[in-house]
Amino acid sequence: MNQPSPAHELLVRKNITVAASPERAFEVFAREMGSWWPLPTHHIGAAEAVDVVVEPFAGGRWFERGADGIECDWGGVIAWEPPHRLLLAWELDAEWKHDPSVRSEVEVRFVPEGGGTRVELEHRKLSVFGERAAELRGILDSPGGWGGMLQEFAAKAR
Repeated sequence: MNQPSPAHELLVRKNITVAASPERAFEVFAREMGSWWPLPTHHIGAAEAVDVVVEPFAGGRWFERGADGIECDWGGVIAWEPPHRLLLAWELDAEWKHDPSVRSEVEVRFVPEGGGTRVELEHRKLSVFGERAAELRGILDSPGGWGGMLQEFAAKAR
């Protein structure tokens, strides 16, 4: 028997078209995340962040590396399906601290479109943030959240 879907699931959806093949778009998004992620403002470690790493396999880690060499986990790789799909576990709580018990999902699809690629991002299961879910959704959906970051990604993928 099918379960009814929630009437209003808290999530963020963003789409952007990039002037690159799905292979290139996937490569830049997943393997070169540190080249477009706003590391000066979007990091969780005590030291300046110098890279973001997404290990290229299901079960891999997603983390930042600080200038001091310390790695701070953000989550993990649930599905690694180049060049079509990437599914990441976001394990940051409402205070931007790593907590594996607070797990939302970031799914990114790379769809050929014309001479480029439509990148479809969905950050879902935000209800895991409890009373702060709407607040976190607002932050992730703001210009400083996924929308702005996808603009940076698109510029790098060209």
